[in-house]
Amino acid sequence: MQPGTAPLSSYVETWHPEPVTAHDPMDPGPTAAVSALLDLPEPAAKDGDPLPPLWQWFHFLHWPAQHDLGPDGHLRAARFLPPLPDRQRMFAGGRCEIVEPLRLGEPAERTSSLAAVTPKRGRSGELLFVTERQQFRQSGRVCMVEEQDIVYRSGRSGGGRHPATIDDTSTPDPESPWHLRLQPGPTLLFRLSALTANAHRIHYDAPYCRDTEGYPGLVVHGPLLALLMLDVVRRNAPERRVRSLSFRLRRPVFAGEHILAEGAPSDTTVHLRTATHRDAQHATAEVTFA
Repeated sequence: MQPGTAPLSSYVETWHPEPVTAHDPMDPGPTAAVSALLDLPEPAAKDGDPLPPLWQWFHFLHWPAQHDLGPDGHLRAARFLPPLPDRQRMFAGGRCEIVEPLRLGEPAERTSSLAAVTPKRGRSGELLFVTERQQFRQSGRVCMVEEQDIVYRSGRSGGGRHPATIDDTSTPDPESPWHLRLQPGPTLLFRLSALTANAHRIHYDAPYCRDTEGYPGLVVHGPLLALLMLDVVRRNAPERRVRSLSFRLRRPVFAGEHILAEGAPSDTTVHLRTATHRDAQHATAEVTFA
């Protein structure tokens, strides 16, 4: 923020959005589509099966009218978007408590509410941390509670430290017994945007990324880093049920870079990370088994 401008907290003093409830039939189609995206030999779950952790992100989708989108592809206004001028948004992380997994084929209800709004000051200036809480039910039972932390700023901060060019040959070395690799390209990012109803241009518009956002290329979706870490657990311990998880998204990855997602398991928990050749912790996570 420039000297003399209003603090971010002043814009949200009277902002108290009411909870909203949505419904989804939990059709197995999205799970099959995501499984194909990740080159799995068959769907990770079928009708009646438990949904893998975090794959609820492919349900309860909202498709707004085209005129409701801003120049960056994000919504201009929505219930849980804080009323900041020249608002910029970053997904920072989240947590999830799973009482019992959601099951495909059984209609589900999601109630979203505002859990917290916290102004902070970072190295790039003033920030607003908004936590959205989502409670999921099936057959009247609370199955899962998720919280997502979104960071907002007003105006641009001049960008972070990003490589001038993208290295698509270097690969990070694994340090843990559980790991998988992925080199996401434009096609994968495009398909993931479609599967999540995400129109943010940083994931598919390379000239916009370079000229407006200051990135060297397309940005890999932060949620994909979290999904990869959870898929490390799913592939290596398919019989274990996840009771809780938390993740933090730290620094961006760019299309073409080689990603390593890996985890170090113990009896009850797994500590995970995603890395590239230039950073050992683009994202981190912790999973606790039931």
